[in-house]
Amino acid sequence: MKFSAKPVKGTFDVLPGDMELRNWVRNVISNAYLSRGYTQIETPCIENLDLLTNSEGGENLSLLFKILKRGEKLDFQELSENSLCDLGLRFDLTLPLSRFYANNRNELPMPFKAFQTGYVWRAERPQKGRFRQFTQCDIDIIGDKTIYAEIDLMLTVPKALYDLGFKNFTIKINDRRLLKQLVLAAGFEESQFDTVCITLDKTDKIGTEGVINDLQSKGFENDKIQQLLTSLETDLGSFDSSYAQDLKKIIDTTGKYYSIIFDPTLVRGMGYYTGPIFEIVSDEFKGSIAGGGRYDNLLSKFQNESIPAVGFSIGFERIIGILKERGFTIPNQKRKIALVVLDEMFAEKAIDLSESLICQGNIVVIHYLNKKKLGKKMDVLEKDGYEIIQIVDAETTEDSFRKQ
Repeated sequence: MKFSAKPVKGTFDVLPGDMELRNWVRNVISNAYLSRGYTQIETPCIENLDLLTNSEGGENLSLLFKILKRGEKLDFQELSENSLCDLGLRFDLTLPLSRFYANNRNELPMPFKAFQTGYVWRAERPQKGRFRQFTQCDIDIIGDKTIYAEIDLMLTVPKALYDLGFKNFTIKINDRRLLKQLVLAAGFEESQFDTVCITLDKTDKIGTEGVINDLQSKGFENDKIQQLLTSLETDLGSFDSSYAQDLKKIIDTTGKYYSIIFDPTLVRGMGYYTGPIFEIVSDEFKGSIAGGGRYDNLLSKFQNESIPAVGFSIGFERIIGILKERGFTIPNQKRKIALVVLDEMFAEKAIDLSESLICQGNIVVIHYLNKKKLGKKMDVLEKDGYEIIQIVDAETTEDSFRKQ
């Protein structure tokens, strides 16, 4: 029996050149975060299922990858899904961070500024730019209830994007509390708010007509739908509340450095958001390349005390996709030299040279080759960016590799 060599649908293999790009992007993002006092953490890929399913994760709860119980825990007498499964793969990094903080808070500062990068899993329908396994880059502040936490995030994430070469982007900001005012004023019940938001969050994908059709299919009256869509054209000055004043201050402060606008149609799909929500959109990609918001109630799942929190996440895979489409070349790469040895008698000479060159900061690979298919192998090396030097005699020295 022959097995398929292709990866599972919705996942992908990473070739060496792409891995270089991914590592470079991670390093640029990490350096931007570290420069503003954020510390790196790591959380497990697996979480308890009861935690995942009680997380207000919006539609992601229907996209969970669940893990069967093991051994004696697995009881086939009761075949319900919850009786068979007790663990699941994380669908984002925010919920694991909240659990992490609750478990380790006695060893962490307050406020706690953290970032983490890692794979998350969602049972999506695979398509361009959407995967079942993908990387997220999250940055969060726990323990700061002031708007200066939002401002700090909005100065840090755009800096990372700027360092990656993105210049034409805009931050969009809204507040879930202002959005709730509009939804309730249109005649919807408070219990219907999350359902309405899930549909509104699809606006950039299905358009206004799609939103109308989706809300109608859920049984909502057309006059309420029309009133809501009209009210979503409201400007920030029309709101008379402290929430609106806070948003104005965030916009005024952040706007000194980056483009930022109020967008009353911005929703964000996660049900755990409690205040300001935000996204970054780029002219180079349809949809957002970063997003986040305040989630002050999420940590209350672990203790009675309410702890404020706010986070921002960069769409890592989208960034990688845009850079590849650009034909982006990693700047300031180290020199790559391939020492090609056609005769084993010069192998020791090649090893001596490679060790010396590596100490100088060069990347060196030694190839012990025969002449069979030599041209094809040279083509592969050149494609990977290597300078090819053949070791043909014992007199070859480091001077052979010095650039003119």
